[in-house]
Amino acid sequence: MEQVFSYIISLGASVMMPIIFTIIGLCIGMKFGKALKSGLCVGVGFVGLGVVTALLTTNFDNPLKAISDLYHLQLNVFDMGWPAAAAVAYNTAVGALIIPICLGINVLMLITKTTRTVNIDLWNYWHFAFIGAVAYFVMGESLAWGYFAAIICYIITLVCADLTADKFQKYYDLDGISIPQPFCQSFTPFAILINKALDKIPGFSKLDIDADGMKKKFGVLGEPLVLGVIVGILIGAAAQLDIKKVLFLGITMGAVMELIPRITSLFIEGLKPISEKTSELVKTKFNGKKVHIGMSPALVIGHPATLVASVILIPVILALAVFLPGNQFLPLASLAGMFYLFPMVLPYTKGNVLKTLIIGLVTLIIGLYFVTDMAPDFTLAANTVYEATHDPTAHIPEGFSGGALDFASSLFGWLIYRGIKLSYIGAGLLALIAIAMMLINRRIIIRSEKEAKQAAK
Repeated sequence: MEQVFSYIISLGASVMMPIIFTIIGLCIGMKFGKALKSGLCVGVGFVGLGVVTALLTTNFDNPLKAISDLYHLQLNVFDMGWPAAAAVAYNTAVGALIIPICLGINVLMLITKTTRTVNIDLWNYWHFAFIGAVAYFVMGESLAWGYFAAIICYIITLVCADLTADKFQKYYDLDGISIPQPFCQSFTPFAILINKALDKIPGFSKLDIDADGMKKKFGVLGEPLVLGVIVGILIGAAAQLDIKKVLFLGITMGAVMELIPRITSLFIEGLKPISEKTSELVKTKFNGKKVHIGMSPALVIGHPATLVASVILIPVILALAVFLPGNQFLPLASLAGMFYLFPMVLPYTKGNVLKTLIIGLVTLIIGLYFVTDMAPDFTLAANTVYEATHDPTAHIPEGFSGGALDFASSLFGWLIYRGIKLSYIGAGLLALIAIAMMLINRRIIIRSEKEAKQAAK
C-alpha cells in the first residue's frame, strides 16, 4: 500500500490532479465530458504554474547566487525549495498514507460538526505530510509521532479554513469555497493582529492604496508587469551581469507577473464546476446544511495585490536576509512560494497594498528564523530520504544545511515542530489547542445552524 501511494504521488501534480479531479467529477455525478474537461483544466493550470514558477527559480537562481558570492554572504542554510520539502514529505511511511488518513479525519470532523470544510485540495496534503515526516525523524523514526503531528496540523487547518471562509468568499467572490492549506492559513493570525494594530495608528487608514490605486497614482509604473521588469533589472544589475542578461531578467520577471493571473483563470475554470456540484451533493447528504469545499490557493494567487506585494518583497527580503542577526537562510529556490503568502491576508487588508506589504514583511522576517531553527532536522530528514531514494530534489550540497520557505517558514509548521521537540508535554499542549479549536468551531456551527432554521421559519 505504501509503495502504491508513493508511486501515485511521484507522478506529480500535473499528472495526478487531472486523474483525481476527473474521478471526483464522475463520483459526484458529473458527465464524463465535463468531468474530464475540469480535470484537464486543473492539470493544465498546474503545468502552466510550474512553467511560470520555473521561469523565476531557474533564471534567478544563478544571479542570486552570484550576489551571494560577490558580497561574501555567509548564509549556510541552502534553499531547497518546495520540491525538496515535498520529497521529504512523501518519501516516508507517514507521507505514503497521509491522504487516506486525513480524508478519514475530515469525514469524522464533518460528522461531529467540528468542521464544514470538505478538503479536496489533495495535492497540498504534502504540507501535512511534511510536518509529519520531520516529526517522524525528530522522534527517532516514530510513525506514531509522525502521524500525530500531521493530524494536529490537519485539524487546526480545517478549523481555520472554516473560520476564514466567509471573509475569503466575500473578498474573492467565490461562494462555497474555503482554503484548507496550512501555509496560507498560518499567516491569518498575523494578518488579523497587524491589520488591527495598523488601524490604530492615526491617519494610517487614509493610506488606502489598492492595486488599481497604484496604477492611478504611478501610471504604468504601478502595473505588476512593469514592477516585475524593474525588480528583475535591479537583481541583474546587483549581480553585475551584462546588459543583455539584465534585460532578460527584467522581461522574465515581468512575464511571471503577467502570466500568473492568466494561468489561475484555468484553475477557476476547472475547479468551479466541481466545487458547485460537490456543494450540491454534500448539502443534500447533510440535509441542506452549509458546507465549504476546500480548494487550492492557486485559485487566487493571480490577484493584482498579491502580485504587487510579492514582486516588491522579493528584493526587500533578500536584502534583509543578509543583515538580520542570527538568520542563516537566503531564500532563492523558494521565491515562487512567496505568492502563496497572501491569499488569506488580502481578505483582512481588503487589498490595501501598503498593509499587505507590512504584514508580508513581518511574517517573512519571522519565517526566516523559523527556517533557520528547523534547518538541522530538515537536513536530517532530507539526507535520510536522499540516502534511501537518491531523489536529486532531496540532495543538499556539501557543507550546507537544508531549508525551504515553503511551509518550513510558517507559524503552524514551526509551532508543531517545537511542540514535538518538547515530547509529551508539547504533544499535550498541541492536542489541547486542537481540541479547543474543534469545540469552538462546533459551537459556531451549531449556533449558525439554529439561526438558519429560525430564519427559514
